[in-house]
Amino acid sequence: MKIIKSPSELYNVLKKFKLAGKPIGFVPTMGALHAGHLSLIRQARKENTIVVVSIFVNPTQFGPKEDLKKYPRPLSKDLALCRKEKVDFVFLPRVKDIYGEDFSTYVNVEKLSGVLCGAARPGHFRGVATIVAKLLNIARPDVIYLGQKDAQQAVVIRKMVRDLNIPVKVKVMPTVREKDGLALSSRNAYLNRRERVEALVLFRALNLAKLLINSGAKNPSRVISRMRQLINRKKSARIDYIAIVGAQDLQPVKKISGECLIALAVHLGRTRLIDNIIVRV
Repeated sequence: MKIIKSPSELYNVLKKFKLAGKPIGFVPTMGALHAGHLSLIRQARKENTIVVVSIFVNPTQFGPKEDLKKYPRPLSKDLALCRKEKVDFVFLPRVKDIYGEDFSTYVNVEKLSGVLCGAARPGHFRGVATIVAKLLNIARPDVIYLGQKDAQQAVVIRKMVRDLNIPVKVKVMPTVREKDGLALSSRNAYLNRRERVEALVLFRALNLAKLLINSGAKNPSRVISRMRQLINRKKSARIDYIAIVGAQDLQPVKKISGECLIALAVHLGRTRLIDNIIVRV
């Protein structure tokens, strides 16, 4: 495994493999790797000759009151995990390597970026789209691997790739969960013992919605109301949003039909967690 910090060096190294026709799989991360990240790396390893993982805590996707400074950065552990998974290259740029002093060009995917998590975190998906576009330009992979847990992020990146004619395949892999159902997230480490237990209500609420829909429920407001009732029983839980939207356009549905994304964001104490499922009716 080789660690590369320079964007131009990574580009030049990977260019040789591209010219040789060797497929490159790319997994973008902010570090603090867990089993969810590892599932993406393993899929990339299975399907490509070369696997590249980026570790970069992207400042442009954090709001002024968010946890940029506190975001976990266990670099030694992350690199050890990458070695174990036989990653070929880890891209480890500095902020100044990505955003120069006069940086002023951003990518904004309209409509998709201002809903769900984007409504509560203005500018977040502009930062996500910008860094992913830059990473794709630097690495030029054949496939980028994303997780379903960050469903809105995946939809935004798919749309950006399509709109900007970026020659990469976007592959979205299933959410990885703990045995008790909690979706894996780097932010789970912020939960205290009680919050960790109460966080299980997120997946229970999603499963309740799925059960109601499979039993014939078509009215999204009624399904969301039942989910709210369940979550509000937990003392540490504060709902940011619960939404039932089209899986591709992220717009609220009037009637549950076709492919829908059921997504939620809930604060457990000071920690904001997200989760989602897709239902097909």
